[in-house]
Amino acid sequence: MDLGLKGRTALVCGASAGLGRAIAQSLAAEGADLAICSRSEERIGAARDEIARATGAKVIAVAADLGEPAGVEHAVSAAMAGLGRIDILVTNTGGPPSGLFEEHSPDTWRHAVAQLLDSVVNLVRAVLPGMKDRGWGRIINVTSITVKQPVGGLILSNTVRAGVTGFAKTISNEVAPYGVTVNCVLPGYTRTERLVDLARANAKRSGGSVEDAYAAWEHEVPMGRLGEPEELGALAAFLASEKAAYVTGQSVAVDGGWIKGLF
Repeated sequence: MDLGLKGRTALVCGASAGLGRAIAQSLAAEGADLAICSRSEERIGAARDEIARATGAKVIAVAADLGEPAGVEHAVSAAMAGLGRIDILVTNTGGPPSGLFEEHSPDTWRHAVAQLLDSVVNLVRAVLPGMKDRGWGRIINVTSITVKQPVGGLILSNTVRAGVTGFAKTISNEVAPYGVTVNCVLPGYTRTERLVDLARANAKRSGGSVEDAYAAWEHEVPMGRLGEPEELGALAAFLASEKAAYVTGQSVAVDGGWIKGLF
């Protein structure tokens, strides 16, 4: 299937590793040119080189902290300078710390809001006018299964990512007449560095091992295994495509059936 992404341009955030990296790889493989960003200049540079070598796509690397407005401005400006425009925006930042409510300080809450919610609002504000002018755009937000079924010990993610979902659903209706779609992808328990950190935190709280944490998650998933980043990347590429022009305002889980609800 030709997804119609040849000649399109994308800004993919949090793309040095994990889910963002997998999404960037999928878009590049379909012919899109990319600007990719993360906080580490060394890691994002390495990701740029590897994706460009594997796909032949034009890839620009930008080091930026998207929790700061200046970081968003830098990332978007660099992408525009290198690509000319941004057709596809993929918002994605690292997950906040795990823990119970009383373990998190006000500063930790503020940082989580800045990284997870403010970054999305600021990125969308920066790219949306151009998308509307051209009559075409795709905004894809990487959130979490926690927006549909909260996970114990992840109160920061449960709370703030739900705010991203509300923002995405609301703005999707506002921009639909302009040919711009807005969707969220919800990764389940997926083999990334983030999952390693969560496994270690769970093991510390429970007194078990990291292997016990992985086994418990696999037991909860009807498919009986953890997800792979490339599986989320494939969904994101489809939502970015011409084929998904009538799909907007949705939150689509890639979770092996973990979410128990109907919606």
